Amino acid sequence: MNSSREPGPQASKERAAQAGLPDTWELLGRYWDAANYLTVAQIYLQENALLRRPLVAEDIKPRLLGHWGTSPGLSLIYAHLNRLINKTGAQALFVAGPGHGGPAIVANVYLEGTYTEIYPEITPDAEGLRRLVRQFSTPGGIPSHVGPPTPGSIHEGGELGYSLMHATGAALDNPELVVACVVGDGEAETGPLEGSWKAPAFLNPARDGAVLPILHLNGWKISGPTVLGRQSDDQVTALLRAHGWDPVIVAGSDPSLVHPQLAQALEGSLARIRKIQDLARTRGSTGPARWPAIVLRTPKGWTGPAVVDGIQVEGTFRAHQVPLSGVRGNPAHLAQLEAWLRSYRPETLFDDAGRLAPELAALAPHGQLRMGANPWADGGPDVAPLSLRPLQTYALDVGVPGSVKHETTKPLGEMLRDIYTDTADDPRFRLFCPDETNSNRLGAVFEATDRCLMEDGAEWDDHVSPDGRVMEVLSEHLCQGWLEGYLLTGRHGFFASYEAFAMVSASMTVQHVKWLQHARELPWRKPVPSLNILLTSTCWRNDHNGFSHQGPGLIDTVLSLSGSVVRVYLPPDSNTLLAAAAHVLASRDYVNLVVVDKQSHPQYLNLDDARAHAAAGASVWRWAGNAGQDEPDIVMACAGDVPTEETLAAAWLLQRHVPQLRVRVVNIMDLLVLPPRDVHPHGLPDTDFEALFTADRDVVVAWHGYARAFHQLLHGRPNPGRFHVRGYNEQGTTTTPFDMVVANRMSRYHLALEALDRMHRAVDGADVLRAHCQEMLATHHVYVRKHLEDLPAIRDWTWTPPLPGPDGPDGSPSNNEGEDGHE
Repeated sequence: MNSSREPGPQASKERAAQAGLPDTWELLGRYWDAANYLTVAQIYLQENALLRRPLVAEDIKPRLLGHWGTSPGLSLIYAHLNRLINKTGAQALFVAGPGHGGPAIVANVYLEGTYTEIYPEITPDAEGLRRLVRQFSTPGGIPSHVGPPTPGSIHEGGELGYSLMHATGAALDNPELVVACVVGDGEAETGPLEGSWKAPAFLNPARDGAVLPILHLNGWKISGPTVLGRQSDDQVTALLRAHGWDPVIVAGSDPSLVHPQLAQALEGSLARIRKIQDLARTRGSTGPARWPAIVLRTPKGWTGPAVVDGIQVEGTFRAHQVPLSGVRGNPAHLAQLEAWLRSYRPETLFDDAGRLAPELAALAPHGQLRMGANPWADGGPDVAPLSLRPLQTYALDVGVPGSVKHETTKPLGEMLRDIYTDTADDPRFRLFCPDETNSNRLGAVFEATDRCLMEDGAEWDDHVSPDGRVMEVLSEHLCQGWLEGYLLTGRHGFFASYEAFAMVSASMTVQHVKWLQHARELPWRKPVPSLNILLTSTCWRNDHNGFSHQGPGLIDTVLSLSGSVVRVYLPPDSNTLLAAAAHVLASRDYVNLVVVDKQSHPQYLNLDDARAHAAAGASVWRWAGNAGQDEPDIVMACAGDVPTEETLAAAWLLQRHVPQLRVRVVNIMDLLVLPPRDVHPHGLPDTDFEALFTADRDVVVAWHGYARAFHQLLHGRPNPGRFHVRGYNEQGTTTTPFDMVVANRMSRYHLALEALDRMHRAVDGADVLRAHCQEMLATHHVYVRKHLEDLPAIRDWTWTPPLPGPDGPDGSPSNNEGEDGHE
């Protein structure tokens, strides 16, 4: 950050007290005019930014993009928040829900001076203004949304619905921050925003900051009315009161009346916030607070063209985007645009050099009190890393690989518990989970903290209190959105979800990846802690819930995004999960997808081997094959816990019954080592890829997700057709664990049959094993429908070094179902 952004709150507060603000609203109105003028200029102009001569067609951009309708309301709120900050010294963050109001926020950040500090070429003069307007929505310029290039922003708003949850996440564990969140009435119709009104049930005034929602009802979407815009004040306020807010109405179309109303509402809201917080911080929290909220009703496209071509525009949906179109070829529209721009009297707003008039510049806060310069909008004042205890604290003693079973995610829960303990005096970590913390075997966290809920307690509550820092709410949108706001302001966390239902917020994941991808290109943006998504209760072990709970689609979604941002890890056991968790919690500017089941699974690697495997991303498990250092006849590859178990069982069958066949087992933990290095930075060099999978041998793959996703990763590798992938193929129901892998043709028997089909030489025992596999599949089909559980040979199977020969421990391969393992 530039040092000029550094003056502290006290200095700015003293300056504000000395300067004061007049009782009239003339200066504030002119400041609003300046913001509106610059907004219109950004949408329309490429030259003549200050109208120092009559407007001509060549001054107009060839493509007119941007959204005017919401912009005057955003600038009105921004100007009044400046006034409030100057009077009180409040630390405020501005979240613009109507994301297409980008030109308004850029205009205000420019007027306050922050924009020039970050982009020195956008100078506070006539040439800087020219560059400012030319860059908006033009090639090589800035987007129309309040995106990463906009100082002060943690929320783009391109996809509506997430503003209030991002604001809430920013306020958690941030006691001095006030997050002013403008919610558009179109956005208020979305499901995520509708759920976001529940924030008062989770914001603890004793330790959190405050969220001030400003519901801006201008009545219209892009081509029709909004629901809340058409409802009465009583209906709207009843909705907000039901969720715990204490709303006040500000309404009108006459600026001279709206200015004092809004000023009074904002001052009263901040006073109410401070009273709530002071009471909670001296006497403790005694239940959910009645946080203030503002409902602002003003015309859409306010101060813009009232009528165009005889049709009403201001106050209608026609003001939503570009009210005057075809300006270059329509002289009447060009004249009307010039009249519109001159109505703001730019000659009174900017001096001869193009600088903002001194009396207007004095209205903006100074230093870090400017909303565009608030350090919480740029990763926080200090992005401190989490201090993790040694992983040995939680590691499992594995012994012989595969001989021990354990609920894979339980050690991670112990690790997260200790993070809570170790950050108790400096809270900067939270777990977000939709009512599934215990279900996902992460319940150890409740030894250190509770579930957060401000509502009154009940006799049978289990670890529920206002002081809790585990955020459980039955909405994937809220869990992920709160966490995103928490991360973008410099704190750390995990979002744990049932795998299938992480798709509920998949679009949020896409938006966050896009934000990080562009933020990385901005040297002034600090790296922020990564978004870590733990997918458990996976498709292969949601057999008790059924088909609706079975779906690995988020992997596909993430893999289609920027390789510079996304990572996908599939730890095969607890120790590799611990290694992955330590890595992702220390990472910055990534979206990390960690996919592992919560149920009891075989454990394979001690901690040192787990760390080495996690660092490599994929390894040959020589103990699981019989090829040693030799070239194998077949490679059995696996990615994911259940695929790993089935692959090991298939390799066991092959080695025992076809001992002449040289088998290599490869486990893949970091999915993105598979693409070529020029496609993804984690991609293995060709020599390392060949060392794992050979240059020309067939590879039978057991894969956690959809086969198409795995094949997509191999594109660009030599001879990718030699990879034969078995994965989830939309076959599922409420059934037994093994029946799930059978239904999707990924069972050990299917994998062994696939390997036998891909051999390039004849080997003894192949036909016998093939018949055995087919017989076992038939036996399984009958057994599970009769006994309602898996065969003992399947249920109780554990890895042991295979003993090759015609007869196993229990006889020939075809005469005893128990021969496939130890009962």
